[in-house]
Amino acid sequence: MPSRRELIALTDAERREYLNQQKTLVIVSNGANGYPHPMPMWFCVDDNDCFYCTTFEKSQKVLNLKRDPRATLLVESGEDYAELKSVLAYADAEVIADQEVVLDTLVAINSKGSALDDSQLGKIREAMIASAKKRVVLKFVPNSFVTWDHSKLAGKY
Repeated sequence: MPSRRELIALTDAERREYLNQQKTLVIVSNGANGYPHPMPMWFCVDDNDCFYCTTFEKSQKVLNLKRDPRATLLVESGEDYAELKSVLAYADAEVIADQEVVLDTLVAINSKGSALDDSQLGKIREAMIASAKKRVVLKFVPNSFVTWDHSKLAGKY
């Protein structure tokens, strides 16, 4: 008989679908003072399960991740306990300063969940050029995942 933990775990396909439906990721980096530094960020995920977001190059999270690339990532949803669903990832971060990668990532994040044509994507890209000059991409390569979906218990705890 499967454990309760196994019953609520997401399959790889469910995890990917869930992440593609969500907009906000909480990144927890390790601060210089020893305290965790959590920050909500919009994100996208690639076919290799890597997470991407953009941020200003001089932000605290960039400084933290350059010093210690280990991060914990959390995407969660649900208002009631019976609806809680989450993906937790333990990951290593890379800071990417290439402006084309920054623009590509900004477009991917800002068009997430939308079926846009090339013209519409081009307009988003054009609108992001000024902001991209001050930004970097944070790429997170997951080492492991922990997932849960309490709705799989059908209200029976």
